[in-house]
Amino acid sequence: MQIRHRFVDRLWATALWTLVGFFVVNLLALIATVVVSSFGTRWLRSWLPADWTLRWYAAAWSEFQLGDVLLTTFQVVLAVVVLSAVFGVPAAYALARRDFPGKRLAMLLLLLPMLVPPVTYGIPLATVLYQSGLGGSMAGVILANLVPSIPFVVLVMIPFIEQIDPRVEAAARVFGAGTGRLFLHVLLPLLAPGVMAALLLVLVRTIAMFELTFLTAGPTSQTLVVALYYAVFASGVRAVQSIDAMAVIYMSVTLVWLLIALRFVNPTQLVGRSKRSG
Repeated sequence: MQIRHRFVDRLWATALWTLVGFFVVNLLALIATVVVSSFGTRWLRSWLPADWTLRWYAAAWSEFQLGDVLLTTFQVVLAVVVLSAVFGVPAAYALARRDFPGKRLAMLLLLLPMLVPPVTYGIPLATVLYQSGLGGSMAGVILANLVPSIPFVVLVMIPFIEQIDPRVEAAARVFGAGTGRLFLHVLLPLLAPGVMAALLLVLVRTIAMFELTFLTAGPTSQTLVVALYYAVFASGVRAVQSIDAMAVIYMSVTLVWLLIALRFVNPTQLVGRSKRSG
């Protein structure tokens, strides 16, 4: 019986790793195809292009106005990151330290944008923004991206805040620290890893956020992911290699920030809340 169980476990593990390996190989093959195409001149019936060039990147930069698109992307991302920190960190502190009637309901409503697909609330949100005159502007894009970003900061920050002993804050107040000094000189240094992790993840999420940005962006407020969508599906004849070059730029920007974010994220701290509550 024991030998049979071992055989079943090994068979299950082999099947699982085979499925994971198949997925990874296909994903890497798709990415490699786009990358190779962005550097190739002609690619017909061979494993590799006939020649290599960088002119598709120059063509993508000028044809799709990537300079303006990247500038808009960084402006939107920077605004979303800063505003998410300004509103998200105090909200997380209040939810982690204070008990009040309806706290569970407030937490549910706050995290609801993370639990449902963005398009379900993106369409009515875009309608409201266009009716108020903010649709199609950079301000509208920023406001739309804040809807899921602030709850995300709250969700990430609560475990970090709960790991700080409240007696540290009490001791600081005993020695005369006001609220501002307590936050700047006591809490902020202790919360710096959590704040950095949350904001870097918000940065990556905002760069990759397509639905909300697509529904609220105008001609001058498109981020990189929306510009890539229009490059693929807009009318007109475009070289496939230039679109692939634009896709590689988008993947590179997202990957760099994702690696930086993972450098600061500590998974044990993110699950600290569930362990404490258990």
